[in-house]
Amino acid sequence: MNKAFIGILVLAPTLYAQDPRQIIEEVQRRSRSNSQRYEGTLEVIGAGNRIATKRWTFERIGSFGDSKSKLQFTAPAEVKGVALLIVNHPDRASDQWMWRPSIGRDQRIALQDRSTRFFGTDFSFEDLEERDVQQFNFKLLGDENGQWKIESRPHKASQYTYSYLWVKKDNYTMVKVEAYNKNGLIRVIDYRDFELASGIWTARTVEVNDIARKSRTILKYDKLEYNLPLKDDDFTLQALRRSS
Repeated sequence: MNKAFIGILVLAPTLYAQDPRQIIEEVQRRSRSNSQRYEGTLEVIGAGNRIATKRWTFERIGSFGDSKSKLQFTAPAEVKGVALLIVNHPDRASDQWMWRPSIGRDQRIALQDRSTRFFGTDFSFEDLEERDVQQFNFKLLGDENGQWKIESRPHKASQYTYSYLWVKKDNYTMVKVEAYNKNGLIRVIDYRDFELASGIWTARTVEVNDIARKSRTILKYDKLEYNLPLKDDDFTLQALRRSS
């Protein structure tokens, strides 16, 4: 490692502290991979602490904001094979399709429906897409306990008016998101149990709280892998149908 590169690493926190867009770009850069795959459990905790548990797999290929991903349930039996295919674009909202093997057809998720819940979870369809930093305006609000607090405002169609993002200064991981609409806070996402996998700090647990519904969804990731030999052909509706 040359001295110039070492100097960049040392100076990075100071430089990025003055520019919130560069902070978010660095968050994305440090989590970059050609592809990724993981399995996990998803618990939806509703009224009366009633818990519904599902298992799923997630695969992704491409660069941030210009990628393809698919999420597919593997258990229990009544949801096995249900899948969501997302094609992200750097200059506009993603294209999304849900595949339901029980009825043998897919459904395109319209842009006006992206604020609805994804298959009974506390994620909305919009929460599952990636948006390039150029689709947002950012403002640095300050420092809190070794974290930058950043305001993010989309300038493309979104259910959110603005969000607050918390980023750890030492490793540029996103640890919390608060999302607001015109009526106030509607969703909180917490990232925790970080682990270094293939040189990428990855949250093994993600908890989403829906403020209005008073419910939450907890994702736990297993068998996390990066830079696998995935192909574009794996990210099509035809591939989803074959695998269900």
